[in-house]
Amino acid sequence: MNRQPSTVEIGIRGMTCAACVRRVENGLKKIPSVHQATVNLATERALVQFDEPPARSDIESIRAAITKLGYEPIDLQASKASLDKDSQENGLWWTTLGASLFAIPTVALAMAPMLSDRVMDWMMQWLTMEQWNWVMLALTVPVQFWFGRRFLIAGAKSLFSTSPDMNALILLGTMAAFLFSTLVTIAPSWFPVQSRHVYFEASAVVITLVLLGKYLETKSRHQASDAMKVLLKLVPKMATVLRDGTPVTIPAEEVQLGDLLEVHPGTAIAVDGLVESGSTYIDESMVTGESVPVSKEKGDRVVAGTINGNGSIRFRATAIGADTTLAKIVAFVESAQSSKPRIQGIADRVVAYFVPVVLLIAVLTALAWIFVMPGGSIDQALVHAVAVLIIACPCAMGLAVPTSVMVGTGKGAQHGILFRSTEAIESLSRVKFVAFDKTGTLTLGKPQLSQLHTVAPYTKESILPNLAIVEQRSEHPLAHAIVDAFNAMGLQPEHRVVTFNAIPGAGVDATLSNGDRIRIGSERLMKENDIDTEPLENQAAQAIEDGEGYFFAAINDSIAALLVISDPIKPTTPTAITNLRQRGYQVALISGDNRKTAATIAERCNIDPSRVYAEVRPNNKAELIQSLKQDGSHIAFVGDGLNDAPALTVADVGIAMGTGTDLAIESADVIAMSGDTLLVPRAITLSQKVMSNIRQNLAWAFGYNVVLIPVATGLLQPWTGWSLSPIVAGGAMSLSSFFVVTNALRLRSVQLD
Repeated sequence: MNRQPSTVEIGIRGMTCAACVRRVENGLKKIPSVHQATVNLATERALVQFDEPPARSDIESIRAAITKLGYEPIDLQASKASLDKDSQENGLWWTTLGASLFAIPTVALAMAPMLSDRVMDWMMQWLTMEQWNWVMLALTVPVQFWFGRRFLIAGAKSLFSTSPDMNALILLGTMAAFLFSTLVTIAPSWFPVQSRHVYFEASAVVITLVLLGKYLETKSRHQASDAMKVLLKLVPKMATVLRDGTPVTIPAEEVQLGDLLEVHPGTAIAVDGLVESGSTYIDESMVTGESVPVSKEKGDRVVAGTINGNGSIRFRATAIGADTTLAKIVAFVESAQSSKPRIQGIADRVVAYFVPVVLLIAVLTALAWIFVMPGGSIDQALVHAVAVLIIACPCAMGLAVPTSVMVGTGKGAQHGILFRSTEAIESLSRVKFVAFDKTGTLTLGKPQLSQLHTVAPYTKESILPNLAIVEQRSEHPLAHAIVDAFNAMGLQPEHRVVTFNAIPGAGVDATLSNGDRIRIGSERLMKENDIDTEPLENQAAQAIEDGEGYFFAAINDSIAALLVISDPIKPTTPTAITNLRQRGYQVALISGDNRKTAATIAERCNIDPSRVYAEVRPNNKAELIQSLKQDGSHIAFVGDGLNDAPALTVADVGIAMGTGTDLAIESADVIAMSGDTLLVPRAITLSQKVMSNIRQNLAWAFGYNVVLIPVATGLLQPWTGWSLSPIVAGGAMSLSSFFVVTNALRLRSVQLD
């Protein structure tokens, strides 16, 4: 028996780029008990898998490894995480502001003499240029070693561990400028006259700009996770529980399973439950994406975080805390955000070699400006080498994929679309063939017994109790229609079931306590047992023409009744299918119904008759999906029932209706919470938008470095005049990361209809 790996999630503070991510992942994978580790820069989290449930020592090993690498492990409790985010954002703001108070006068002193001779003369009245250098040194020291210490510490650790990252590039670049300028200030005689320039402003401004970029990036990333914050805020802090018939208001977290709760008009539901009395309409839009309030009465489910309308109800708590639907949605989305799509592998492979290559380019640039370039000098070598180091910081590469995924999955959750992983997003974006199950997927999934035709001597009243007592044992959705009709008539069964055998895809075979053998099922089941259905063939033909389902009932090897079942098509189904076909998708219907009934349903749903697969038994659905994949088609299967689980697993992408069975949902890659068929084309649209956004971000992140690194070297300057100062490089690097995050935020305004 294969064991599912145990997963531990832990927050990590201090990561700045894709190289940091790779460094932490490699460090965690070295822990003997760790099976796999995935680190996400945008969510600042690590998912660590163990083959066995981890012990406390394993968790401590993870925390120690993260700390040793120069980062800070943090708890992920909802309240603490929220406070951490706010404090992190505020801390970056005040650090940036403090650095700018020193950097701005440093820039002013460095640039003022270049404005005019009058400004230069005015400055010389106060101090000599050598003395002004000492002033700039004093102003730069706090920026370099206090406000910029995070980069120095992390950069030094990455260099010592032989896995340099963005921090290492900032450390080398700014320290090179600072140390060179300090030496010029302290011992100017060591340098030729033409090289006695200081670059304190470059060091101070680069650190300030990087801090500003990190602040803007962090603020934007926190905005990207707002969808989860909104969902969590839906749950009320207090709940009204009935104790000995008296309403008592208590904190929501103190509600126990089985408690009876009272909900008044306009208030939110605190926990999941089943309605016991009263009726109302509840707004479930933030959980299912369904904008129309849903009617609730006795026996209906209510979900934590949804908003009650004008009615009052009492319900029994069936799920609390982390077991509520809303909590599972949040956990589901956060899990998807922490996973990595295959396209992320491109960035990871590039980053593995990127920083060492940049360091080599910086060294070669410096050597070229000292020994090769016309007019080259030590200070020119320094300026261009520093510019290369700063412009090449791979922050944008690390954020390109996870920020798009974060915003996209949050957008999906708000519309009732849940992606199990980023691979599901990637796979769904490539789908060209969508196959639908019928019952509960294209139809409402609430079949009703519309007609019961009997053969003498049987009557509806005499046969229905026996059929219902048998179908009570069945899990088939159509069986519930018979039981519901029996209950509505208020009849009482006279016998009990002695033996019961469910025949997958065909029907049931049972024996009652009075000795009668009852078979209920398809026409094929009747023929396989030599039971003549001719007395009811006209009624069956009419049911087919009406597009309704039907099955026969036989008692003691003789035909006894025809049960006609109606299951209305969902109002949005034809629109959803038309939408898919107009966009070029192949759409198929896979049904266990006979060919005529399936063809009638397909016609009403706007499905091409050539793509109707009828009389498919549940255990053959997966085989059919597998055969359809043989021509290279990337297939999505949409279902909701227990018997759809194998097909959902075999398909390239399994889409489960949230109104279906737990097994179908667990087997799926994507969940349409409300069960609305329109969520299928919307999910496809969203997946394509997310992948397009990821490609834009990666193109920018890679293209930005490919284009600007050659410019930063200054080697093109003699021919094109193009060059970059360290200050401009720092600004461009910060704006690159900000662009990637803000581009991902555009997904929040994407229209899915």
